[in-house]
Amino acid sequence: MIEHIVLVPDLGDFKDVAVVDVLVQPGTVVEKETPLITLETEKATMDVPSDTAGRVVAVLLKKGDRISKGAPIVRLDVVGGAPAATAAPASPTAAAPIDVPPPAVQPRAVVPSMAPSAATQSSVAAKARVSPDDHLVVLGAGPGGYTAAFRAADLGLKVTLIERWPKLGGVCLNVGCIPSKALLHAARVIEEAESMASCGIVFGKPRIDVDALRVWKNKVVGKLTSGLVMLAKQRKVEVLKGTARFLDANNLEVRDGEKRTVVPFSQAIIAAGSESTKLPGLPDDPRIMDSTGALELENLPKRLLVIGGGIIGLEMACVYDALGVEVSVVELTAALMPGCDRDLVRPLEKRLRTRYEAILLGTRVQRIEALEAGL
Repeated sequence: MIEHIVLVPDLGDFKDVAVVDVLVQPGTVVEKETPLITLETEKATMDVPSDTAGRVVAVLLKKGDRISKGAPIVRLDVVGGAPAATAAPASPTAAAPIDVPPPAVQPRAVVPSMAPSAATQSSVAAKARVSPDDHLVVLGAGPGGYTAAFRAADLGLKVTLIERWPKLGGVCLNVGCIPSKALLHAARVIEEAESMASCGIVFGKPRIDVDALRVWKNKVVGKLTSGLVMLAKQRKVEVLKGTARFLDANNLEVRDGEKRTVVPFSQAIIAAGSESTKLPGLPDDPRIMDSTGALELENLPKRLLVIGGGIIGLEMACVYDALGVEVSVVELTAALMPGCDRDLVRPLEKRLRTRYEAILLGTRVQRIEALEAGL
């Protein structure tokens, strides 16, 4: 019998991370990749898996502790290197939507409204209230869909997850929050380097390699989407690619090109998500981008007009401004970020006015004309 201590892996830029749940206890038999604890940063919730199979002898931390790389998690007895599990790992509890997870730690998220207390979870597991014949289909593999699918699988349902796009994760992971935050991190680094000039530390003007920046951003997204594929496999969630439509109350059709699949079900969750809207009356011109196109960084124009001073518009404005583009913002209402606390928005607007070419409030874009020289 070999004693082995599982340590917290590299958490990237995160340190002093909160332990929000301990998923095992002394006596629990775990396989390699069995989740041991759940960590939570400002925007990411993630499981730390075991790096080997064994039986838990002691849990070396508790809920509420704050830990960093190298902290001990559990002490295992490893028999023959890989004992077979005889007890199921503890059921995971509710967690928040994921953001960018650090290397070697896989994201985990479930729907809070569906998550019972720990006592209820034990009761569900013990009494097997969920019939294995119950079949749930989830339409949409974004943060709402995949969290619902994973949670339902954890509670014993047979689950099919249907997604029309090539990768899991929906708008948030692929063309929304995650790529936006990655590019905003790059923008922040550029701006912080500039701000140090007033402190006597002067960096040269940054050289922007747009292609390399795009590759890095896509790698960040890819880590998350590939992690979702692994989590689906671990939970035996069937993933179907295609567009679904209901045939009747207990059957739907999934079409992927010429391929047609009929899926029977007893319960369904519709998590169809969102997509960018198109403003009416705009010319069909490649120089007019929605937020998805802006995140692709196909080119850096000399000047950029952002229509809409809400959160998404200002995220794109911040990124392109940091990359050297002259940015103007037009907002229909009387203030930026409508709906946000004005006391918070005022200092932001004051700062942005020093950086942007123009911020026009209470202004409507009536027409755009596409000319060879520009829009």
